[in-house]
Amino acid sequence: MGGSDSAGRLVRPFTLTGGRTRPSRADFTLITTVTAADPQPEGAARPQPEHSRILRLCAEPMAVAELAARLDLPMSVVVIMLCDLLEAGRITVRPPRPVDRTTVDLDLLQKVREGLGRL
Repeated sequence: MGGSDSAGRLVRPFTLTGGRTRPSRADFTLITTVTAADPQPEGAARPQPEHSRILRLCAEPMAVAELAARLDLPMSVVVIMLCDLLEAGRITVRPPRPVDRTTVDLDLLQKVREGLGRL
């Protein structure tokens, strides 16, 4: 009743993105790794509180999906904010590495699958 949603958030997600609904870049997947730039660019405008929180969380490399979970925000909102930070030079992005299928241990994968089936 105090103007917040059921999770207690005072700011609606669309306000975090300035009303944007689509990212300006296609650099991000669920498993893209994001790291805060060190040092941060000189002379850049002070980041918004939500952007600062992302930078703190990304002091160590973090996957986009984990970041969205920790922020408790929709993935689409987080990706738009990450685009802002990338364009400002505040983060670095590492795409997932392709899997070399010749080195995949199929026996190990089968054991993991069987173990998960028992849960």
